[in-house]
Amino acid sequence: MGVSGPRRRWFSIRNAFARAFILAFVMVSIAGFFLQFDANVSSTLAHTATSAKDAISQQMPTVSELLSSWVDSITPSTSKPSIRPSRNMTCGADRNKLRRWQKQYGLRNTFEYLKRYVQVNRLPIPRSSITWINQTFLAGESRVMDSNWEPEDASCPDPLVVPVSQSPFPSSANASEFMFGVSTTYQRFIETRTSPINEWSYWLTNGHGKSNGGKLILKLFDATDDQLQEAQTKLTGAGIDADVYRSEPQDIMAVRYLSLVPAMFHHPARDIKKWLVLCDDDTFFPSIHALSEMLAEHDHTRPLYIGALSEDVNNVQRHGSQAFGGAGIFLSVPMAERITNRYDSCRSDQAVNEANSGWGPQGDILLRRCIYANSEVRLTLLHGLWQLDIFGDPSGFYESGLRPLSLHHYRGGIWHIAHPWHYTKVAHVCGEDCTLQRFQTADNFVISNAFSVAFYPRGIDFDLKQLEATFGPAPDDKGWNFDFAMGPRRPSLHKTGRKISWDLQEATLNEDGTVSQVYVLKHDDWRWKNPDGAPMTSRDSVIELVWMPDEEEENGV
Repeated sequence: MGVSGPRRRWFSIRNAFARAFILAFVMVSIAGFFLQFDANVSSTLAHTATSAKDAISQQMPTVSELLSSWVDSITPSTSKPSIRPSRNMTCGADRNKLRRWQKQYGLRNTFEYLKRYVQVNRLPIPRSSITWINQTFLAGESRVMDSNWEPEDASCPDPLVVPVSQSPFPSSANASEFMFGVSTTYQRFIETRTSPINEWSYWLTNGHGKSNGGKLILKLFDATDDQLQEAQTKLTGAGIDADVYRSEPQDIMAVRYLSLVPAMFHHPARDIKKWLVLCDDDTFFPSIHALSEMLAEHDHTRPLYIGALSEDVNNVQRHGSQAFGGAGIFLSVPMAERITNRYDSCRSDQAVNEANSGWGPQGDILLRRCIYANSEVRLTLLHGLWQLDIFGDPSGFYESGLRPLSLHHYRGGIWHIAHPWHYTKVAHVCGEDCTLQRFQTADNFVISNAFSVAFYPRGIDFDLKQLEATFGPAPDDKGWNFDFAMGPRRPSLHKTGRKISWDLQEATLNEDGTVSQVYVLKHDDWRWKNPDGAPMTSRDSVIELVWMPDEEEENGV
């Protein structure tokens, strides 16, 4: 249910005592959204109601108190959604699910929980980087639960209604014009943390265990015959049309990479392909439809070399002006033919030595030098392909509202951590364009769909069209490394007390056609501190968003 009329009038009261009392009341109401384990909830709230402002100033706030303490900055919505929910909404909490999250994400014994439904409204409109929603994110009846609660039904507030473009769904993607080549090790392919099978199943299948027409050529280094067969079986079982080969054991990494070109060119399926694509095992394509549309603007019957530079000027200076393979390199078949015909000379000892940028021979350099030495073709840039040579917190990129054609370097290690396989599940409900699309609510929340839910307690007084400088380059930070690719970035809000966010950890496509997203906030997150170093909240918390499909479109209305 929405916020009641009397509550909206409370915001205009000027009496100090009344404002303190109302502040405490609102804090109790908002706290009702949260699940608290092993905590004396009633005593905490009673203390807060006695002296709300003193409590806020004297102790570290919980998430509920944090959201309530800036209540004057919140403007409740006066409108009701004009669209009825397309699914039955249930806001009772699932004890087993919450316990699993607690263990899996290392949450404290006491943590807070909020569930919110989102109704998709697909319209003939263009994708917007950020869309204003005239509703509050925090709304509804209050519930307080302790360690003795039992699963029960509970009323849900009206869903957030979000307008999105009528972009195509992943299940209708046709990747038959592409053949993708990847070289990696058997160990990286098989290890749970680095295995690419889940990600590949998104952009190489229809989401229902069948190929979408895309072909994968996988070369594995240091693999036995049994391991090659194992890899083949796993890929086939996931619905991926793949052929698995062993890399030549004597070839160094740069040559193994270049060898993908003749391997794809000589493959029988090449006759029906337009583009032969080199990429890494951690390259991800969020929208095959958008990728096909962008490449359709180029004549695949001519020799073409298409890709993107690194976003970091350090790496362009170090390695050269070339397509960086993590973002994806697209070769027309005529271009691949020229490389194949010159393959032996392009992989000679001299060529390998000349491809050493100081960081060892690089496959991208070997490829570029082969093309430039044997043709007049030069790199064609394709906007939207991202190498993502970034270090640190990647939220400034993923919260920017961009529609990426490719993502890279998301598995951690020295790079950032992201979960694109989970991010794109919501596309099955709202279309490919709504992945990472932003929605701003009336109470200063911004949902960066499938990446984060961020709250700005002091308001949004900056340009959301500029990327936030949450990440940096390495090793040399000139202060403007990313400007040519991303534009000048606005200052980071880390440790300012002006932002706090819940990051998506998992998403599930449910049997009823909805998608559930789990966003987690840890109380000790180094980013969410006040200027004096004190944490912005004393509790871990979880937000669960459930996205419901457009009912009229489902029913063909």
